[in-house]
Amino acid sequence: MTDLPALRRILSANRTLAVVGLSADWFRPSYFAAKYMLAHGYTVIPVNPRYREILGQVSYPGLRDIPVPVDLVDVFRRTEDVLPIARDAIAIGAKVLWQQIGVLDRESDALVRAAGMESVMDRCVKIEHARLFGGLGWVGVDTGVISARRPRAA
Repeated sequence: MTDLPALRRILSANRTLAVVGLSADWFRPSYFAAKYMLAHGYTVIPVNPRYREILGQVSYPGLRDIPVPVDLVDVFRRTEDVLPIARDAIAIGAKVLWQQIGVLDRESDALVRAAGMESVMDRCVKIEHARLFGGLGWVGVDTGVISARRPRAA
């Protein structure tokens, strides 16, 4: 399990996210999370062969089609779909493989860690960002982070 300081460091240091399985439907969790991350200064690269553009960003059919460096690969796919995505994340030189809530492919986790990448499983980038950088406390949610000061995103 990834601890809070590691999550804070990952979200501060990795500003270009490729979101695999990002939907163009506004009501889907992937859309909401990507929109939130865009609004908080992240570069979001949609990866979905069904669309040419999502949230005003060019969408690519696969990770290997992205022409710029990617820091973090955020996976909004079923657990059984993760292994080829993990292999592609390694191939493109990503630094982090992030499996969203409910996605727990331990084989992919071990593979990317062996390749020198960081790995997060069963967590949402939007929820973790809001929890660690002050977004949830404003609406009365107990984040479990006790501090007199709100950490700032890099």
